[in-house]
Amino acid sequence: MSMEEDREEVRTAPDLDARSSPDPDAMLATRPVYSGKVVDLAVDTVRFPDGTTGELEMVRHSGAAAVLPVLSDPKGADPVILLIRQYRYAAGGNLLEVPAGRPAEPGEAWETCARRELEEETGLIADQLDYLTSILTTPGFTDERIHLFLATRLREGRQRLDADEFLEPVTLPLSEALEAIRDGAIQDAKTICTLLYAAGFLLG
Repeated sequence: MSMEEDREEVRTAPDLDARSSPDPDAMLATRPVYSGKVVDLAVDTVRFPDGTTGELEMVRHSGAAAVLPVLSDPKGADPVILLIRQYRYAAGGNLLEVPAGRPAEPGEAWETCARRELEEETGLIADQLDYLTSILTTPGFTDERIHLFLATRLREGRQRLDADEFLEPVTLPLSEALEAIRDGAIQDAKTICTLLYAAGFLLG
């Protein structure tokens, strides 16, 4: 029996068009400031719930998919998982993360995005991919939403890193990853959310 059949309810990832966006009823105007490869920055004039108005800085983002690869039996006592140690300039060094990335083009399905990023960053192909949940990374100033997945029944594919990606795979038991969260060794938010969700509801 697959993990999908083992659950009471099968969850599916939302469509790309259904991603979060600022409240259209609250936005009175928007002033573009910068348009980049990864994000767009604007200053929005907003009507607040009490009727007053003000300006908010907004970072608009395409969203992303993140994947936790499970290398051993996901129902085992302490499943073996794969993370990546990746150089992050903004964080001042290397972070331990789940594989993740943005859509290759507008409209790409989140499952497709997740499968592609998994293979490109780890060289693994998932014969089974389960949607977990979606998270808003920093809703105080950005609409970025990351969709979280669990990858099982893995086989070898081909790693294809981008020119600005510097990473290495790290294989470890789930228990060690959870200890790393507790001890502060894992600080990446999407990774913490993915690991805790999988450990709390699916694995072991």
